[in-house]
Amino acid sequence: MNKNHFCLGISLLLAVFAFAQSPKKVLFTIDKSPYYTDEFVRVYNKNLDLVKDESQKDLDHYLELFVGYKLKINKANKLGLQNNTKYQNELKSYRTQLAKNYLTDSKVTLELLEEGYARSLKEIRASHLLLTLDENAKPEDTLAVYQQILELKKRADKGEDFGQLAQQYSQDPSAKENKGDLGYFSAFRMVYPFESAAYETPNGTVSKPVRTRFGYHLIKVTAIRDNRGDVTVAHIMLMHPADGNEEEAAKNRTTIQEIYSKIQQGEEFEALAKQFSQDKSSAAKGGLLNRFGSGQLSSEEFESVAFSLQEPNAISQPFETQFGWHIMKLIEKHPVKTFEEAKAEMESKISRDERSRKITASLNEKLRAKYPIQRNEALYGKIKKAVNDKYYTSGWELPSDTKAYDGEFISFGTAKISGTQFLNYLLSQQKGPNQPKPISRLVDFHYANFVDTQLNQYYNENLENEFPEFAAVMEEYRDGLLLFDLMEKEIWEKAKTDTVGLESFYEAKKMNYLWKKRYDLIIISSTKEAIAKKAHKLLKQGKTGDEIKKMLNTDGMVNVMVTSGVFEEDHDALPKTVPFKKGLSNVTQEGNYFYVVQVNDIKEAGPKLLEECKGRVINDYQQFLEENWVANLKQEFTVEINRAVFEEVKKQIKK
Repeated sequence: MNKNHFCLGISLLLAVFAFAQSPKKVLFTIDKSPYYTDEFVRVYNKNLDLVKDESQKDLDHYLELFVGYKLKINKANKLGLQNNTKYQNELKSYRTQLAKNYLTDSKVTLELLEEGYARSLKEIRASHLLLTLDENAKPEDTLAVYQQILELKKRADKGEDFGQLAQQYSQDPSAKENKGDLGYFSAFRMVYPFESAAYETPNGTVSKPVRTRFGYHLIKVTAIRDNRGDVTVAHIMLMHPADGNEEEAAKNRTTIQEIYSKIQQGEEFEALAKQFSQDKSSAAKGGLLNRFGSGQLSSEEFESVAFSLQEPNAISQPFETQFGWHIMKLIEKHPVKTFEEAKAEMESKISRDERSRKITASLNEKLRAKYPIQRNEALYGKIKKAVNDKYYTSGWELPSDTKAYDGEFISFGTAKISGTQFLNYLLSQQKGPNQPKPISRLVDFHYANFVDTQLNQYYNENLENEFPEFAAVMEEYRDGLLLFDLMEKEIWEKAKTDTVGLESFYEAKKMNYLWKKRYDLIIISSTKEAIAKKAHKLLKQGKTGDEIKKMLNTDGMVNVMVTSGVFEEDHDALPKTVPFKKGLSNVTQEGNYFYVVQVNDIKEAGPKLLEECKGRVINDYQQFLEENWVANLKQEFTVEINRAVFEEVKKQIKK
């Protein structure tokens, strides 16, 4: 499939935010399921300025696209793709992100602690591409950025270099320099959604779009290793001169070697650090730095040296980072903590990050006002009597006759909660710290939290009913993800793996993939005619381009530039004044430059080999497969278009 058409399929559902209650009629049916005029009109008007292909603005053609899109969704559901666990998890993840504009959740649980600890045992190296988006962006803005990141995901999956994509498109300023490379990191070092995607993405692959408070990311995992623990080191540092003074830089290189020699002669590291180190924050402490782990410093080189030292008091040789020259001393290596050792720290981190956004008091008040609680007071009194002081030692157990508590305990909205559910909640909270006393107060305390939890859960589950725009956006995500999985299964993977079909398609269409006449050549240019003539003479003697550069670019002067390779005729790199024929040209002038060209071989125009145009052939093959597939879908499903209604739609839109 042409993935640009997939984007159009997604965009067909974008215009869901205008909920004008205009009259609607059935425009067409698929196996008797109706699709209405209001949706068609809305999406057409929304996408009118987005499409570049003028044919897609033609209403008859657009109806074909719209019906084709709905056929694909029907096919996906028929195949049961909506039941795929991975799909459901992805949809759930998107819903969680989108819901953050409507609610906040409290998720301080043992599962999160165990997940965080399990992740902390591994370190991930990843690159990312970021398209920024305000955390409280409007749904339509969110969808627009989502489409952009999805298109970049497809390009990466088709083999484009991820670093180049990040350098060109990422809105993380550092990507211009590091091509999105984040180095190694572990749990709690990145925002939670980003961390989750990184740990869930297989090594060497690119994640699907990930939403964080910064925007949408693509993440490419490039390496995974065991956590190396933490390390404590001291260092002596000579900073690079701020003005780039070469003389000062050379002096630092000499000085750091002299300091190293002093250490080798037995002088004390700490004393030398106090005397010579230019890191003012650590020099007075003998160069001692705070304990750190992978990914906590901004210098990967510094971390690598730190973890390479094996024994306490080991001294590194002088090494250079982007900040200056260093000599490092290992103070102590700290192994990875056990779960119990790390638990308190993780709980603290969870309370501050996106894992556990506590329910705000204002939201609780709104929900209590919105959904008045009706409580069975007799059952509440019975529950209080069932809880005893064993609760404080984690020895309390559920009553043996739990069925006696199965009656309706609280109700609000359409929710009805049994007493047994509250008892189980009490049991789950038993090991929590700082339990209130006495028991009556303890039960009241947990009851208040239980009600808040139930209200938030109910509210969350009913966001689609409360907010039509939320329901519409979720429907778009649902269909968009489903269509992506369908196309991947039915078209994209087949186009990549069906070598016989691809070769057959190429053979039938090879005249669509042509080379122009090509020249295998060396081009030498100079602003000086005398230099160009010297280059001509050297080429005539059989010297290579590299040899000529070495001979003519002397005393720090770049007198010649050499370009070599195979170029199609009319390529911008080819000088216009040179007649391209096999052999060595004369020196010719074009503008301010003098050129000499050695044509080694001339390749006549003709079809490209499959390997030379495989990406384009795969793309065309995908489109070919999709066109035939849509035709087959029209045979598989019964489509009935109400032409009279469609003519009314045309008139409405033209007005």
